[in-house]
Amino acid sequence: MTTLGENSLARSGAIQRRVIGALLLREAITRYGRHGFGVLWIILEPALFTLGVAGLWYLVRGNAVSNMPIVAFAITGYSSVLMWRNTTNRCSKAIESNRPLMYHRNVNVLDIFLARILLEWVGATASIAALTILFASVGAMEWPQDPWPIIGGWLLMAWFSLGLGLIVGALSEYSETVERTWPIATYLLFPLSGAVFMVHWLPPAAREAVLWLPMVHGVEMIRHGYFGDLVPTYGDPVYFSCANLVLMLIGLVLAREAGRRVRTR
Repeated sequence: MTTLGENSLARSGAIQRRVIGALLLREAITRYGRHGFGVLWIILEPALFTLGVAGLWYLVRGNAVSNMPIVAFAITGYSSVLMWRNTTNRCSKAIESNRPLMYHRNVNVLDIFLARILLEWVGATASIAALTILFASVGAMEWPQDPWPIIGGWLLMAWFSLGLGLIVGALSEYSETVERTWPIATYLLFPLSGAVFMVHWLPPAAREAVLWLPMVHGVEMIRHGYFGDLVPTYGDPVYFSCANLVLMLIGLVLAREAGRRVRTR
């Protein structure tokens, strides 16, 4: 027998899923429209960006600098950056642009953030998977050595983007300065994120410093899955998980306070 509390919890969960599903569909249609490629741009947009970067690296003969397979190096690095950068950028000012929806009783701030975050997750994941299959199939890169570090690193990267997205999205409700300065911060973080280097290439002092950045561990884990023992990697899933947990807790607290702020206006 199910209790009244279990029925209530199941009903609340079903409502929550429907709300997020509706917001997800609304966001996709609003952003990409119904014509042309439509919602396929969810995948094509990050894929084309990563493809362009990989092509540039190949043309400047990045393989001459290192024995690292340059196409796979670019795909793993830039796909990882797009995961957290696009997520946080989309969460910025998400509350303000969706404020009319807050009049619906079942819609809250967290639902709005989750819909945008899920959309970016889908796009980034489909993009890296499609590019890997494409280039490996035509012989432009080797198939990944071990899928489990890739899956683990990618899931932790998604968790990182969730926590960081909630923080940026909530803070942007309090101050326009966050909205203006965060894109600049992403450009500054980009060269430090592990996308354009392997940690093993750095001097020991720089290596220790850059490993304080959580996203670097995710990139290193993903590249370990792609390249195996070709280059030593330094991804620490325990540190990355702890950092993600802290970010998510801070993000949830800030999102709750931002929701209260919206409701009292």
